[in-house]
Amino acid sequence: MADWLANALPTGTPAHAGLALVHLAQEKAMARGGLKLTSPAFEGGEELDPCFTADEEDAVAPPLEWSAPPPGAQELVVIVEDASSEGPTCHWLVWGLAPQRGKLLEGETPPRVGKNSMGNSEWLLPALPKDDDPHTFVFQLYALDLPMTLMPGATREQLFKAMEGHVMAAAVLTATYQASDEEDWVEEGENDFA
Repeated sequence: MADWLANALPTGTPAHAGLALVHLAQEKAMARGGLKLTSPAFEGGEELDPCFTADEEDAVAPPLEWSAPPPGAQELVVIVEDASSEGPTCHWLVWGLAPQRGKLLEGETPPRVGKNSMGNSEWLLPALPKDDDPHTFVFQLYALDLPMTLMPGATREQLFKAMEGHVMAAAVLTATYQASDEEDWVEEGENDFA
């Protein structure tokens, strides 16, 4: 993994050559113009709340906020990948976002969404085996120098092809998640008091 990419990701993030960042961004694009991606639901490197995962019913995508992109940006794209899985697993492909300071509310339907690793056009809820170590989810924001012409439902490969050579700036936000054993603990606790 390139030094600049290692610096863009928190210490301990798996070095995954398949991440979109490796294919789409360059060192000079990282945080260019002060571009920043944040979430009111978690700080960078913190754990995702289960309400954004398959561990809770009625789970939704987490809220995201971003600063204004550099002048000349025509569109913003969000890509979310699990850096701890083979591939890596693509959880969200979003484009059609206006090139200005903005946000996606919790559970909000984005303008355009592509196919995740399961082939669905929606937020792919993290569903991890209970014995897995914590996974690192890499939320990536890209500012492009041209508007996208992709229709909703495009694949990751189609999105990458359309973005290649057009990334002006990029920003990264990471979160971790580990499947909870709480249910098992509650069941054991209930048995203890029976």
